[in-house]
Amino acid sequence: MDPKDLEYFRNLILRKREELLRQIEAIRESAVGDGRDDTLPEQSGYTYHMADVGTDTMEREKAFYLASREGNLLWHLDQALLRIEKGEYGICVSCGKPISRERLEAVPHARLCIECKNKEEHR
Repeated sequence: MDPKDLEYFRNLILRKREELLRQIEAIRESAVGDGRDDTLPEQSGYTYHMADVGTDTMEREKAFYLASREGNLLWHLDQALLRIEKGEYGICVSCGKPISRERLEAVPHARLCIECKNKEEHR
């Protein structure tokens, strides 16, 4: 891959990384809220009801799941940046063949070519 292409993909990954960090921060803020535990009746502005507590708990768990998933994607983006630095970006880690530009455009952190990815998913 030529240096111009590498710079293009580095910038693409960095933009996705920044967007992801903003999303993670938004998820964190929505999960933490203002620091109050609204499941406690004395700290809640609403009447205490078990269904409300269940809904609040479910929303927090969903936020933590999303943050975890986004954190995983962040790790993959960081790994792609490392592969760029090492000169290994765009090369399938399984078969050693080049990963198509179309695949890298769609999934810039891809580490497998489409053929190896399909094999991995069918296992």
